[in-house]
Amino acid sequence: MIVVDVNAIAYLWIPGEMTQHAERALAADPHWVSTVLWRSEFRNILTGCLRRRDLDLATVTRCLEGAESQLAGHEYLIPTALVMEKVASSTCSAYDCECVALAEDLNTTLVTSDKQILDQFPRLARSLSEFGG
Repeated sequence: MIVVDVNAIAYLWIPGEMTQHAERALAADPHWVSTVLWRSEFRNILTGCLRRRDLDLATVTRCLEGAESQLAGHEYLIPTALVMEKVASSTCSAYDCECVALAEDLNTTLVTSDKQILDQFPRLARSLSEFGG
């Protein structure tokens, strides 16, 4: 089991230069978990894709449905105190600290492409591009 942030999820479902890294991470560990916040963040990413006309509505809908199916039953609410401990010890956003706190709470790794998380939480976070070889 690994914790993934919204970027890893987006890279898996929205074809692009990082998709192969996300696919390798999924092959290396198919049990992905995240915070419930990923849904809103992913919707926002896809909203940008739709408005820039990078993706059409049917593709956006397929991405959302696929990701929601993949993570169904693997979404967690994180106690505020755990999140704020991570906020207090870093300059990362509360959104990012939710994933960090989840990884620590589940005693697993957060796989991310976020350089700030990777720099500030090296014990908990691994790079998406390196995870899974």
